[in-house]
Amino acid sequence: MKTFIALALAGTALSAQAAIITQWDFEASNLTPSIGAGTASLVGGTTATFASGFGGSVAGWNSTNYPASGAGNKSAGVQFAVSTSGFQGIKVSYNHRHSNTSANTNVLQYTINGTTWIDAQTFSFTPAATGTGDTWYSRAFDFTGFAGVDNNALFAVRVVSAFDSSTGNYRASRSTSSYAATGTYRFDNVTIEGTLIPSSGSLALMGMGLAVAARRRRA
Repeated sequence: MKTFIALALAGTALSAQAAIITQWDFEASNLTPSIGAGTASLVGGTTATFASGFGGSVAGWNSTNYPASGAGNKSAGVQFAVSTSGFQGIKVSYNHRHSNTSANTNVLQYTINGTTWIDAQTFSFTPAATGTGDTWYSRAFDFTGFAGVDNNALFAVRVVSAFDSSTGNYRASRSTSSYAATGTYRFDNVTIEGTLIPSSGSLALMGMGLAVAARRRRA
């Protein structure tokens, strides 16, 4: 009986381990995920090429052709669509490089129906003469508990440029530069992970094991 209980608990623990659902490392200089399945695409008229990646890796996805000053707030960037079917506790992480003339502010958005986009997190910083432009940032967001994100074939996220809250307009990432639509956002190691949703069978098995254990303690 102890073996039965141990197997039930082990099976449930295994299903609760975090796993990468999909990842893009762009090392092959294409948009095919390096792990899993998903679709990477451009948003709002941006264009992209491949350039050196985070930490000196072979490649990252380098986007440009963002809106002109004063136009298209939160309308242009890149998008990653990944089914979370069978998974819960979804987390998203990526490396993001700002060029000097790119917008200092961007928003991570998500959708649960494929059409309506919701702001999840705004990332911004105060531009400085050095150290803020031509710089990689590590970004992450935990969607655990967000309605509709788990077990959803239509889940997607996107990163779009946004107006700086203090100016009401795009603001260059380096204080000595001026914002330009030709500024670039470069992305690398885009990762969507989660934990497997336990099957009804494994939950039932665990319940039986715990019930037996409780009866043995009462005996």
